[in-house]
Amino acid sequence: MLKVEFSRINEAKAVFDDIYIQDDPRSYFSILGDLDYMITDVAEPVIRQILSAKASVSKAEPVVLDVGCSYGINAAVHRFPLTFGGLRHRYARREVKAISPEELMLLDRNFYASWPDHGLARFIGLDVSAPAIRYATRVGLLDHGIVADLENQPLSAEDARIVRPVDVILSTGCIGYVTEKTFGKLLGATEKKPWIISFVLRMFPYDALATTFAQRGLVTEKLSGVTFVQRRFRDAEEFESSLTTLAAAQIDSTGLESEGLFHADLILSRPEEDARAAPLEDIVTVASGRGRPIAPRYVHVESDDGLRVTLEP
Repeated sequence: MLKVEFSRINEAKAVFDDIYIQDDPRSYFSILGDLDYMITDVAEPVIRQILSAKASVSKAEPVVLDVGCSYGINAAVHRFPLTFGGLRHRYARREVKAISPEELMLLDRNFYASWPDHGLARFIGLDVSAPAIRYATRVGLLDHGIVADLENQPLSAEDARIVRPVDVILSTGCIGYVTEKTFGKLLGATEKKPWIISFVLRMFPYDALATTFAQRGLVTEKLSGVTFVQRRFRDAEEFESSLTTLAAAQIDSTGLESEGLFHADLILSRPEEDARAAPLEDIVTVASGRGRPIAPRYVHVESDDGLRVTLEP
């Protein structure tokens, strides 16, 4: 089963469950920011290009369902002239650290309302974390939020109603924690054939999801020749375990994960007529994040005793 395989692969990764169950995103930005988390920022220009292409096909503002949305960060950086890095510095300020979650939610609602909204879509969020969904909806980042574990639960009638008008399903890191089970339930609730934008760490297989999408009339394309940096490895154990996992899957990590960074592929699934009219390579240009300045990261270096792990500045 794909879920079992994903569980095995996830054993190579650090666990950050605690940061997703807080009442606000301060821990999320602090812990992931310390690891140069950047997938939100490097994905945003690509998401914007794909949403623009989708809007030109449907002739309407798309409704996006962000799967694994956590605190609504994808919506924030898409809708407003903000970045993950900038938000991280905001939440690291001493006076922001000192206030209660309720005070922060009120402050953040006013903060986001003060920016011009230049988004190309409306956002709905899905996550297993009730506190994260509560925050994202209360501060106005999401029109609606769904709290559900669709790997193990059915989609409720009310949640299916919220999902029905979705035009685009987005994920920037949840593949590996959710499988074709979740996406199958979502696709069963939509009234249209949505476009599915997935940024997927290279260690996770996508075949079962692509098969599920094909059964619903969608074709799947992967953007060739480029990957997208997610973050640094947290420690030497995560670095070595991830390289071992990639090697077991016969995926060459040279120049990518071997340089101390998680890399993701961009995969787009959509109706065949849409893909034929505008291939993925024609609608997307990218900056992957590989040139960004980051903190020291774990790499292999040659020594008298063979390869060893070290921090490279």
